[in-house]
Amino acid sequence: MSVNYLTTSEVADYLRLKERKVYDLVRQGQIPCSRVTGKLLFPRQQVDLWVLNHLEGDQAQRQPPPAVVAGSQDPLLEWAIRESRSDLASLFHGSGDGVRRLLEGRAMVAGVHLLDPDSGQYNQPHLLGLGGVKDLVVLRWAIRRQGLLIAAGNPLGITGLADLARPKTRVAHRQPGAGAARLLTYLLGKAGIAPTAIDWAAHPSLNEDDLALSVLQGEADVGLGVEAAARRQQLDFIPLYDEQFDLMMHRRSYFEPSVQALLAFSRQPRFVQRAEALGGYDIRQIGEVLYNA
Repeated sequence: MSVNYLTTSEVADYLRLKERKVYDLVRQGQIPCSRVTGKLLFPRQQVDLWVLNHLEGDQAQRQPPPAVVAGSQDPLLEWAIRESRSDLASLFHGSGDGVRRLLEGRAMVAGVHLLDPDSGQYNQPHLLGLGGVKDLVVLRWAIRRQGLLIAAGNPLGITGLADLARPKTRVAHRQPGAGAARLLTYLLGKAGIAPTAIDWAAHPSLNEDDLALSVLQGEADVGLGVEAAARRQQLDFIPLYDEQFDLMMHRRSYFEPSVQALLAFSRQPRFVQRAEALGGYDIRQIGEVLYNA
């Protein structure tokens, strides 16, 4: 079956169950479904995840990781965690840190936007040391617009990436392992700009807001970050690259009430309105399963 949604009879055939059993599972809140105009529909990707989750044997005895979203800071994700009442906490120290915490069982979800410079692809599990995780699930969060954050009014007349190498232009930067740091290295390489030619700020910015504040407060003249962070601090913005921001987790974590609450909130009109207000987001694929080990 290649359809995205199954009817009750179709999901019964798919799972080799009687329709009455499917209705029992719905009534017990056991199987993922949606009720549209009184009709039950079952998202096939979520049904597949549900089946695999119940075939993991002794993994069911494992303690769930702490209800923490780690990895890269994303303004829309940060807001949604608060507003969804999901009981998730956040700890944003960069994509690389999020991957490590996920591997070590110290986070339930990792927000990641790590570009592979050779293939040009984002968030490839086997390139991030996650190829051996047999129950890894990757969901799309958003396509985000990355670019140059500069002071309001653009007093230095910055027009593009080449201007980062101009004398006396201080460039804010992220910590090693952050997705923005990897993207900036990639873009500089494509432009033929040596990192040694740039006047870097004295200290790295640990998240999107820190980098925007560094520019706002005059500690740096320019930095690479997301459009939403520029808008929040009323900075000018020069778009450079559209990137993929995804959520990584173990399969069982997908079914945790806190994660389901966050995903359910992302389907509400209020969430869509917030994404539009923040700017620089394409959320048409949000929640789509990109990888299911």
